[in-house]
Amino acid sequence: MNPNSPAQASEDPPASGTPEPPVSGAEAPEANRPPGASAEPGTERLEKAVRAAEAALIEYEIAVETFRVEVENFSRLHHQRLGPVYARLDELEAQIAETVAARTGDPEDIRKADAARGAVLPMPQVEELFFGWIDSTGMLPEAQAMLNEEPVSPPGRVRPSEEARKAYRDLVRKAHPDLAQDDAERERREAFLVRVNKAYADGDASALAALAEEWAAGPLPGPVAELLRSEELYARLEWLARRKEMLADMAAELEESAIGAMLKLAPDDPDALLDEIAEQLLGQVAEREQELARLREGEQE
Repeated sequence: MNPNSPAQASEDPPASGTPEPPVSGAEAPEANRPPGASAEPGTERLEKAVRAAEAALIEYEIAVETFRVEVENFSRLHHQRLGPVYARLDELEAQIAETVAARTGDPEDIRKADAARGAVLPMPQVEELFFGWIDSTGMLPEAQAMLNEEPVSPPGRVRPSEEARKAYRDLVRKAHPDLAQDDAERERREAFLVRVNKAYADGDASALAALAEEWAAGPLPGPVAELLRSEELYARLEWLARRKEMLADMAAELEESAIGAMLKLAPDDPDALLDEIAEQLLGQVAEREQELARLREGEQE
């Protein structure tokens, strides 16, 4: 699977990687006029472009959000699962450097030993104090749980299950705020999608299923009384274009991050990448332990 394949209105978004911006409204498939809408002369084609652009933008938002969740989940799991291994490697590097310095007494070896020891317990910067506890939406659930003295529950895996992914995509397509016809309906949809996004980030398929039942039982939007005027349609297209640019910037930032670049190494199975990295790190730990043992045996001879 190509992580950079376009997110089309009629297709599921890519599993990971930066999604391509949606096609323009003029190039997208035609959309049906809402029931009860009146045809204003000269605006029928413009209306179709707006509806198609809205559908394409929703698909693009889904693709960006699913990638964002994978990036943040990978970052959290990488820190939680592999942090102790990195710490062990740093400690072994310091002990090796200190053993060499004690044997040679060379000023350069002593300097290297001091630097290696400093890397084990560095003075934390402000951003390091919050690493792993704050993301783009604010404080992570683990931090909230700790503050409230609740059990900490990290994500179970980088990519939510296919069941959760399908439920999430279906819900966003149905409940997206851009499909609202008035401010009250938009606010209802926005509040609902906050819960949908939370359930998806947690990989909670059962919660998504319950939300799908809740949405199906909720009030249905009423028909559009009349077609938007051409000036409003043009304004809508301009807003959609700005929104697309903002999402494209967000996607590019995610892809260019260190974690995003790592995810591109295994777009089909990011969870397996963690296991591969862990195996490599454990191999390095074993090598450093053997090296340290040889150095210490040499001291005793």
